[in-house]
Amino acid sequence: MTASADSSIQQQVQASHSPRAVYIHIPFCTNKCFYCDFNSYVLKDQPVMEHLQAMDREMAYTVQQQPAGTIDTIFVGGGTPTVLNPVEMEFFLKSVRTHFPHWNENIEFSMEANPGTTDEEKLRVMMTGGVNRISFGVQSFNNTLLKDIGRIHHTDDVYRSIEAARRVGYENMSIDLMFGLPNQTLEMMSHSLDRALELDLPHLSIYSLKVEENTLFHTMFRRNQLPLPSEETELAMYLLIMERMKAAGYVQYEISNFAKPGYESRHNQTYWRNEDYYGIGAGAHGYVQGQRHINIKGVNPYNEACKHGLPRLDTFKVDEQEAMEDFMMVGLRMHEGVNRSSFQAQFGGRDFDDVFGTQLKKLLASELIEQTDIGYRLTDRGVLFGNDVFGTFVGVLTEE
Repeated sequence: MTASADSSIQQQVQASHSPRAVYIHIPFCTNKCFYCDFNSYVLKDQPVMEHLQAMDREMAYTVQQQPAGTIDTIFVGGGTPTVLNPVEMEFFLKSVRTHFPHWNENIEFSMEANPGTTDEEKLRVMMTGGVNRISFGVQSFNNTLLKDIGRIHHTDDVYRSIEAARRVGYENMSIDLMFGLPNQTLEMMSHSLDRALELDLPHLSIYSLKVEENTLFHTMFRRNQLPLPSEETELAMYLLIMERMKAAGYVQYEISNFAKPGYESRHNQTYWRNEDYYGIGAGAHGYVQGQRHINIKGVNPYNEACKHGLPRLDTFKVDEQEAMEDFMMVGLRMHEGVNRSSFQAQFGGRDFDDVFGTQLKKLLASELIEQTDIGYRLTDRGVLFGNDVFGTFVGVLTEE
């Protein structure tokens, strides 16, 4: 056998064990929202095309190291990927297809978008480039609230953006909403749900506000200047959300995500099932064959690093104990819960009853989880106290 033939076979074997999901991070935004701690930078005066070329190089280095097999899902997040102009968008999507050329015929290719950043020309470029699912960051249908959290779009932009996407041919769309916002009332949340449900979209993500460090909201919170709803009001909002979404025919397939049957986010389920994924872009995280990486965050440092190799800020091996804890924490977020056979497949035949017997018995006794045919899932009560459930598995093996 020739050396080149041997190398080709080795690449095919590697590709068969490669991630089937790709996350790509575009770090540019029109502005920085007051609650946002994501790795994002205001677009003005940024070297956008240089950055896209750097990402192209990272993709090339990535698949040299870990050849890509068939890709099931791609998710482009940020930042706001749709701040790219049509020429930049076309260049970017061509890079993706060049370096990850083998797509499942039913691939889910999602891109985040902000209302007002997607005209029909850009949407057509996206569709031609393979994007078949759009997630709009709406957050609220109350213009005062939008202004108070640092968003620059208005509710009219939401309708215009979704109408434009439908004209181009998009059907698989999602919107994000938030609850627990400063000065938000239960009535405001109900109004946003009314408006969201009128859109008749196949998927909604509805998250509670988390006050993260290195945000304007965190500074305001420390100064006691952030008028958050009470815990009772926030709980009432969540209960209302679950009730209204169920009545409208949506399945709550994950703590914060609701879909019409068949429209669950397949990419996000990669994370919740603790499966491998490529991570591309400034500040992106990836998880490949038990190893996690975090990329350099700054735009210019990332661009420079990509001239010389993979732009890693940190790379570390996830030992089996930590991986098992992660499996339980993220898996229980899903309505289906954790799957015994998947756990056994990932961890050499081990059973989570043997590994986490004490914790599972405690959660069962507290009626926070229940047994299923495939493993365990949250009870209705457990959904309300999800963080307590997930915290049960933090460090229980790694501290022993």
